[in-house]
Amino acid sequence: MPHVTLVRPIQQADLPAWKPLWDGYNAFHGREGETALPDEVTQATWQRFYDPNEPVFALVAECDGGLVGITHYLFHRSTTRLELTCYLQDLFTLPAERGLGVGRTLIQGVYEKAESAGIKRVYWQTHETNAAGRMLYDKVAKQFGFIVYAHDT
Repeated sequence: MPHVTLVRPIQQADLPAWKPLWDGYNAFHGREGETALPDEVTQATWQRFYDPNEPVFALVAECDGGLVGITHYLFHRSTTRLELTCYLQDLFTLPAERGLGVGRTLIQGVYEKAESAGIKRVYWQTHETNAAGRMLYDKVAKQFGFIVYAHDT
């Protein structure tokens, strides 16, 4: 049963608690040490949450007065829909909080934000080796079998 007391939009005062979660998320995906994101990317990401011209948003999960999880999502146009689509880009919970409903509650928070914006689809990606995450995702969404390709220039 979830023990998260609150899922809410991120606030400026959350920066000191958000940053370790953001760093943990990036480390989980191999972006630490020599491969860490440049500070400029972290700063730009943080600033985008508060820029009304940016369609980038963040929710935090708070329990017992501390942050235990984060999710970042964005709204964008699609060539296959008239309405906007929501991409859930980042989801991270403290390791000690996994399996306790934090991730599910954050995903539900994104679903609610998307629905209130008139958005009918929320989607995301995960690495094929993220077995624990995929167990949750299989319960809250459908996997369509797409393979992701990328090219960095």
